[in-house]
Amino acid sequence: VQLVESGGGLVQPGGSLRLSCAASGFTFSSYYMRWYRQAPGKERELVAQISSAGDIIHYAESVKGRFTISRDNALNTVFLQMNSLRPEDTAVYYCNSGYRNYWGQGTQVTVST
Repeated sequence: VQLVESGGGLVQPGGSLRLSCAASGFTFSSYYMRWYRQAPGKERELVAQISSAGDIIHYAESVKGRFTISRDNALNTVFLQMNSLRPEDTAVYYCNSGYRNYWGQGTQVTVST
């Protein structure tokens, strides 16, 4: 199983980024997928999750209305569109599979002037 995140980077407050997580090694279309983040000195927290068919979605309160999770089961990829980014969104973002709780390596998102 592999989960490979991409799309992180440095962005100014108010900007946008789109994270991608390409999955392989399991039947992607059968499992929930999740995005977590971990800021320095803080515990890892759930940002968003999406059901296998994409019809059940949950967001952390802190990102509701700004972030959108989606998936393309034909591409075995889950996305996180992040808009109106704030300095407090700075963290390493991780992709997580509902299949045996696998994790990606993480991608750094830094929101700063």
